[in-house]
Amino acid sequence: MEIGRTAFFTILGMALVTYLSRIGGLWCLNRMAITPRLEAWLKVLPGTILVSIVAPSIIMGGPAEKLSALLTILVAWRTRNILLAMMIGVAAVWSLRYLLGG
Repeated sequence: MEIGRTAFFTILGMALVTYLSRIGGLWCLNRMAITPRLEAWLKVLPGTILVSIVAPSIIMGGPAEKLSALLTILVAWRTRNILLAMMIGVAAVWSLRYLLGG
């Protein structure tokens, strides 16, 4: 498989931008005082990003997606294990789409 010059430099540029954005975040945080409010915000940020990614699929989806979302929330609430809840949610969507034909 041969990669053209344009594709190579595009991939290299994207890698550089990704690396710089991560280093930039660490650089900024090392120069800021971490207040309790900022720390609390940083703790909930991954969850809010995940919800913003999944919410459109739930809202626009059918019964399989809505039931799976409820099951995922219930598992997360009862177990406090996000990884387990996500795995059960994915399995539920797959199973319900197969069973309901969605």
